[in-house]
Amino acid sequence: MRRKNKNIVLEKVLVENYAAEGKSLARVDGKVIFIENVVPGDVVDVKLSKNKKDWAEGFVTAWHQYSPDRIEPFCPHFGICGGCRWQMLPYSKQLEYKQQQVVDNLRRIGKVQLPEIPPILGAEQTIHYRNKIEYTFSSRRFLLPEELNNPEITPQQNVAGFHARGIFDKVVDIRTCFLQAEPTNQLRLAVRDFAISRNLPFYDIKSHQGWLRTMQVRLCTTGEIMVNIVLGYEDEPARTALQEHILRQFPHLTTLLYTINPKWNDSISDLDPRVVHGKGYVIEQLEDFRFKVGPKSFFQTNTRQGERLYQVTREFAELTGSQTVYDLYCGTGSIGIFLSRLAARIIGVEVIPEAIEDARENAELNNLRHARFFAGDVIDICNDAFFTAEGKPDVIITDPPRAGMHEKLVRKILDMEAPTVVYVSCNPATQARDLQLLDEKYVVTKVQPVDMFPHTHHIENIVQLKKRG
Repeated sequence: MRRKNKNIVLEKVLVENYAAEGKSLARVDGKVIFIENVVPGDVVDVKLSKNKKDWAEGFVTAWHQYSPDRIEPFCPHFGICGGCRWQMLPYSKQLEYKQQQVVDNLRRIGKVQLPEIPPILGAEQTIHYRNKIEYTFSSRRFLLPEELNNPEITPQQNVAGFHARGIFDKVVDIRTCFLQAEPTNQLRLAVRDFAISRNLPFYDIKSHQGWLRTMQVRLCTTGEIMVNIVLGYEDEPARTALQEHILRQFPHLTTLLYTINPKWNDSISDLDPRVVHGKGYVIEQLEDFRFKVGPKSFFQTNTRQGERLYQVTREFAELTGSQTVYDLYCGTGSIGIFLSRLAARIIGVEVIPEAIEDARENAELNNLRHARFFAGDVIDICNDAFFTAEGKPDVIITDPPRAGMHEKLVRKILDMEAPTVVYVSCNPATQARDLQLLDEKYVVTKVQPVDMFPHTHHIENIVQLKKRG
């Protein structure tokens, strides 16, 4: 039976609706089939990869009819590099499905009473919207179907771009990426071509050998540009030659850094980027608030939409100038600082000590004297002694990672009993789960979805909660 299930192909299946997380769904004989890389209106043959009693998952083996909603993707790398997976949909349709995703999650998972949900706040800029991007250099090229029989293109070729979707050890050679404005593509190609011309070894993620690994480019609305090149080991003559070449080609770079990463993973959070040129960080701006952003700092990736996200958060906080605001998962302090002019006190808590140092510097950069930031777990920090010293919260802002809040933190928020909670989420599904727990003492009073990442299935959602009674 197991062998038979592996070969089940459903023919001429009509894709009926969007599901979530980039998948759409169809119904065959009462069973829900989840399918990737399709949109409602497509008619396809589907081979099942998972087959349960009430649902199944599958992938397309043949196309019979394309949805009338489909448009031509603008990027030549669409469907290969793993990014921008919704380019085949008009932006208005993307927003429609994202709105549906928020509503469905809050109703189906949260099961809480909801107010009327206004339309999602779409982005005015749907390309070149990212302020940060990371490129991968690799000695293993992902071959497209049309390249398989080309003797001039081999898998063992030095390339720069993004990992092929679902393949950890091969990289798509990107010519033009539309996620970030120039000089992002010029920088990537200049580094790639210089390294190839000098026969400098590109990294092989499978064997963990090679010199040139990744490059992070950050472009700010202030005009500042930061580049951090990550290398597998120190080779001072090669490194110096590459850095001098970049600075000659791009003299307007604000900051150039390099990081030596001998580890097997690409994370640089535990490494020490070194400054070659400039001050080692850039300044980004939201409204008239200024933020210092280093090579390891977290900052909202879409500055313009990040500003709108924070404006809604500030609106939902309903500040009058007298409240104490607790900013949980405060990171580098950006939300608390953005709200600070309407609050009596800002208390930020974050488990990552380096982020708290950034938050304190950002508070000083904006001349704030009523913002205090603490490193540690909220559950441990926010005790009676802390409340006596800092005051209990009138408003709680929580902006957790995709996994949502730990149940112990939800219990802590319930114990703190702030009159208002504003929950900012990058994952409406885990947000809905947490709202169900908060329903014990809180009612959802406002909801506002915000699209931070056009052409992807990712969605941010802001919820205002008021204490019952």
